[in-house]
Amino acid sequence: MIQYTKFILDNGLTVIHHYDNSTQVCALNLLYKVGSRNEDPQKTGFAHLFEHLMFGGSENVPEFDTALQAAGGESNAFTSNDITNYYVTLPANNIETGFWLDSDRMLSLDFNQKSLDVQKNVVIEEFKERYLNQPYGDVWLKVLPLAYKHHPYNWPTIGKEISHIENADLQQVKDFFFNFYAPDNAILVLAGNISLEDTKRLAQKWFGSIEKRNTTIPKYPIEPAQTEARKEHIYNDVPLDLIVKAYHMGGRLDPDYYACDLLSDILGSGKSSRMFNKLVKEKRLFSELDTYITGDVDPGLFLVEGKLMKGVDFETAEKAIIEELNLLKTSQIEQNELEKVINKTETNILFGDMSVLNRAMKLAFAEFIGDLELVNTEINHYLAVNPNTLQNVAKNMFIEENCSTLYYHAKNDNK
Repeated sequence: MIQYTKFILDNGLTVIHHYDNSTQVCALNLLYKVGSRNEDPQKTGFAHLFEHLMFGGSENVPEFDTALQAAGGESNAFTSNDITNYYVTLPANNIETGFWLDSDRMLSLDFNQKSLDVQKNVVIEEFKERYLNQPYGDVWLKVLPLAYKHHPYNWPTIGKEISHIENADLQQVKDFFFNFYAPDNAILVLAGNISLEDTKRLAQKWFGSIEKRNTTIPKYPIEPAQTEARKEHIYNDVPLDLIVKAYHMGGRLDPDYYACDLLSDILGSGKSSRMFNKLVKEKRLFSELDTYITGDVDPGLFLVEGKLMKGVDFETAEKAIIEELNLLKTSQIEQNELEKVINKTETNILFGDMSVLNRAMKLAFAEFIGDLELVNTEINHYLAVNPNTLQNVAKNMFIEENCSTLYYHAKNDNK
C-alpha cells in the first residue's frame, strides 16, 4: 500500500507527499500536463523540444545538471502524447537542491537564441538518427497518420516533420513555455525520506511565489470510430518485410483497458506467448513478432508487429495473424493461461513499487488521469479480468474495419 498526502498551493500547484524512511534517498517528480496532443498541428514537436530546453539554463541557475550533480543528484525526463515528466533523485538531506532547481526552471528559462539553436539541433539530429536513418525508424511516422485522421495522436512526440522544429522561433517557444509550464498545470510529487512538514515548507518556500498562469489547454478533436480497413504499402532499404496491424482500443480509464493489456501479453509478450510459439517457432513465418498497446490516456492502439521470414509473402503472414486473433473470439482462454499473465503483471507492479522513484512517477500519473488511488488498486483491475471479458473485448476490437495495416516492403521485394 502506497500511503500519500495531497495538498494544493494557492497558485494551483498540486503537491503529493509519500513518506518512506527505509531509504536515504528522495525523489522529486514534476509532471507537466502537456504532451504532443496539446501542440499546434503546424508546430509539432514542441513538448519534446522542451524536454531538452528544460535542462539548459534557467533564470537564476546557469547549468541545471552541474548544480544537481554537486549535491549528489541525478535527473532525467520523458515526453509522451499526454505529459512531459521531469524527475530528480537526491540524498534526502540534499533534497532542497531539487526544490530550488525545479522551481527556478518553472519560474522561467533563460531564453536566448543560442540555447534554442543548440537544442533544436540536438532534436533534429535525434529525429534523423531514430526516425530517418535507421531501418524501420519511420514506421511510427507512417502508422499513426494511417490510424488517426483527426486526433493529435496522429504524430509522434518528436513531431510530424523536421521543419516544425527548424522553424521554431524564440517567441513561439516562450509562448509555449508560459502557457503550459505553470504551477496550475503541474503535479509535484515528493517521495522518500522527507517528512510531510518539510515537504509543505519547502514547496511553499520554493514554488509558492510563482504566479498562477491560467493555462489554456487547446481543444482537439475526438477520433471517430474507424469503420473501414485502412492499408498502406511503403518501400525502403530494410533487410526484411514488416507488417504492422493497429487496432483501435480504449483509453487509460476505459473499463476494457486492462483486458487489452493482458491480451497483448497473451498474444505476443515473450517466448511463451501464443504468437511466438505458433507463428515464429512452429510455422516460421516471422523472424520476430510482438504485440503491445500504446497505453495512451485517450483511446489508443493495440499493435501487432512482425518481421516476415525470407520467402514469406504478406498475404500468408497477415492471414496467420488474423487466424490467431480470431481464435480469441471463437474460444475462451483457459483460466490457467490467464492467471499466468496476471501473475507476471502483478510481479512487475510489485517490483516496480520497490523503487521510490517509480512510486513518485506512479503517483503523479495517477493524479494526472484523475484517479490517485489507482496506485493501490491497479492490480485489482487486472485480477478482475476473466476469460469471458477477454473474449468479448477480442470480438469487439479484432475486426478489420477497426484496423490500419502497414505493409513495409524491403526494396528488393517486387511483390
